Amino acid sequence: MRFEKLDLNLLIALDAFLEERGVSLAADRLHLSQSAASGALAKLREYFRDDLLVMQGRSMALTPRAEALIVPVREVLDQIRSTIMVPEPFDPTTSDRTLSIMATDYVFEILLRPAIVACATEAPGIRFQLVPIVEQPLDAIQRGHADLLIGIDSVISPENAHEVLFTEDFVVAGWRDNPLLTGPMTLDLYQKLGHVSVRFGRQTSSYEASAAGSRSIERRVEVVASSFTSVGGLLVGTNRIATVHRRLALHMADFLPLKLMEMPFDLPPIREIAQWSSRSANDPAIAWVVARLKQIGQDVPPGSRVEPG
Repeated sequence: MRFEKLDLNLLIALDAFLEERGVSLAADRLHLSQSAASGALAKLREYFRDDLLVMQGRSMALTPRAEALIVPVREVLDQIRSTIMVPEPFDPTTSDRTLSIMATDYVFEILLRPAIVACATEAPGIRFQLVPIVEQPLDAIQRGHADLLIGIDSVISPENAHEVLFTEDFVVAGWRDNPLLTGPMTLDLYQKLGHVSVRFGRQTSSYEASAAGSRSIERRVEVVASSFTSVGGLLVGTNRIATVHRRLALHMADFLPLKLMEMPFDLPPIREIAQWSSRSANDPAIAWVVARLKQIGQDVPPGSRVEPG
C-alpha cells in the first residue's frame, strides 16, 4: 500500500534501520534475510533521496536526514498502534513479545535476574532485552529505545506512566578483615576512611554523595567504579569502605568476605520506580511485567548480617 508514493510497509523497516543503525541487526529484528533488508533500504534511499545509513569506520552511522526521521517515524508507528490497531488479548503463557528494560546493574542483579528466571516458567515466550543505563534515560524512553526504564525519583518524568516497585536503604560495606572495622561504624570513621563510589558516564554525583554533602558529611573517594556490582571486589584486601544498597550488599556478602554495618547517619531510602512512555500506558504486556516486578521487589531479604552502626 502506498501513500504519497511511499510504500507504508517500509515505515516499519525504516524504524528498524534508524534504531539498529545497521542492516544485519535490522534484518534480524524484522525477521528478513540480509538481501531483503538491503532491498528495503535501497527503496527507502530512493524515496528519501538520501543514503540514510553510511559507513563510518567499521560501523554504520545515520545521516543527518535519518537522524531527523527518528522521532517522527516512531511517533507515527506508535499512534497507529495505539489508535488503529486492535490489540490482541494478552496471555503471558502464550505471548511472544520482546520487551527492553533499561536499568543499572544493581537493578539487573537484584530485581531483573529473579524476575526473568520466574518469567521463564510463567511467560516462556516473552523475550527480554536488558539495556544499560545511559546519560539521558528519559530521552531513550521517548525515542523508544527501551520499553521500560527503572530508576530512582530523580529520573522520573511526570509525563510518563510509572509505578513504584520497592524502596531501598543503604549500609556500609568493608573487607571483613579490615583492621579498622573491629567496632561499629561511626561518623568519624566513615569520614576518615577511603571510599569506593560509583559513577555512570559524565555523572558527577551519586545519590549517597549528594545526600552526604547536603548534611556536610565529607567522604574521601579513592576509587570510582563504573558499576555497582564491582564495588564489593574493590573493597576486599583494602581498608576502604563503600555505601551500598542493602539488598546488593547482602547479595555480595554471600560470596565475598565483607562486613556490613548500618549507616552512621540518617540516609533517606530511595524508591526504585518503573516508568514507560505514555504512548504505552495501556499496553497489557508492560502492565503484566511491571506487576510481576513489583511483586518480586517486595521480597526484602533479612538484615541479620548487618551490624549496628
